[in-house]
Amino acid sequence: MGTLVNYSTEKGVALLTLNDPPVNAYTYEMFKELDACILEARFDNDVHVIIVSGHGDKYFCAGANINMLKEADSTFKYYFCLHANETLLRFEATPKLCIAAINGHCVGGGLEVALACDLRVARAGTYHLGLPEVTLGVLPGTGGTQRLTRLVGKGLAMEMMVEGQTVSVERAHDIGLVNKIFTEGTHDGFMRKVIDYAHEFTPPHRAAAAVGRIKRATQAAGEMPLEQGLALERELQAELFASSDAKEGLAAFTTKRKPIFHGR
Repeated sequence: MGTLVNYSTEKGVALLTLNDPPVNAYTYEMFKELDACILEARFDNDVHVIIVSGHGDKYFCAGANINMLKEADSTFKYYFCLHANETLLRFEATPKLCIAAINGHCVGGGLEVALACDLRVARAGTYHLGLPEVTLGVLPGTGGTQRLTRLVGKGLAMEMMVEGQTVSVERAHDIGLVNKIFTEGTHDGFMRKVIDYAHEFTPPHRAAAAVGRIKRATQAAGEMPLEQGLALERELQAELFASSDAKEGLAAFTTKRKPIFHGR
């Protein structure tokens, strides 16, 4: 779709690739393209899962482009952060599963992009993940303080951010920052494995609407009181019960066969 974010689809999966070598650092221009790609995938009824990854085999994303920030005035910086927040909220608000395919160093704003996804899968390797913004005299300003805390807990998030820690892939997996590690050695092998994994959440294997609504309810779970969360859950469930896929799932269960979902 653009030059800074490559967009492609494969059988129900949209792949968004941050593409600004060597470190895939993002600018306002890149985030405008990322925003447009999320909307493209959102409106495409044939897309059920969104993957975001980085170009090459060394960096997922090194965060915001420091040279751009150094040159920009305070008004631009404020609106840059606001737009970045809004773009990442699009990932969370889209009722389709979003997977971060972490192919290399994932630090600062790069990790904040990954944190806005529903699942994070990482390639085995010797690279690092973390939010070291404190070493620049600033804080993780694209959702890092909020999303890391919600994911790994206040104590650990505080320690990582105030110390500017970066952690290995194995440590990231141990603390729940990364859901899975794939051991495919090459970048192409890793991406193939991630796309194959994403296909597990698309028809005919899985009821994609159910996956998307589980995502919506789970994303909302930490943000609203229990009664409101249960009310949302009931509404989403009523919507699913009316779907063809739910009827297929129940029929398949009662006749002891494997369901064939159609995404409807």
